[in-house]
Amino acid sequence: MYPESIKNLIESFKTLPGIGEKTAERLAFSILELEEEQIKLFSESLFSVKEKIHTCKKCNTLTEDELCFICSDNSRNNELLCVVEDTKNVFLFEKMGVFSGKYHVLDGLISPLDGINPEDIGLNKLIDRIKEEKFKEIIFAFKPSIEGETTALYIKKILDGMGIKVTRLASGVPIGADMEYVDSLTLERALNDRKELE
Repeated sequence: MYPESIKNLIESFKTLPGIGEKTAERLAFSILELEEEQIKLFSESLFSVKEKIHTCKKCNTLTEDELCFICSDNSRNNELLCVVEDTKNVFLFEKMGVFSGKYHVLDGLISPLDGINPEDIGLNKLIDRIKEEKFKEIIFAFKPSIEGETTALYIKKILDGMGIKVTRLASGVPIGADMEYVDSLTLERALNDRKELE
């Protein structure tokens, strides 16, 4: 039904997560309405991202340089290390502006059911870094899931005896949520992590 070039563009958009047929069609027709300069910039941006972006040699987050902007910032708190499962979490924390320590990005979470074992998520690099940089506190910022819990417990076991404080993000019922829609793991966590009212 569509000319070949439009069909190819629609198919290309459909390879992106969360983009179905209708959204891909809408995006393709939006591209047709752009000025040539805008399309050129869009195209160059795609190539540039693929060509220039790689992982930071120290923390594994995405960067264009050898070290990311966080690892190369000497004003950060060198005693705190926040361990996350992917780079998107680093940018999320940085946008909120609530954390001043360093980060380390794993290559996912341990999930034996999916065939992802401890050696598959880059734990050696993390443990070597913890030993080398002498952090005083390690914060696990994983999603509240079986995989997140398994990964946190596994790393904690390795760190036992090193004299490092190990913490995780508090989790519980989100503000404004109806209790009937909160999953059982979140409710259990909320109950176990309850705080005394002051």
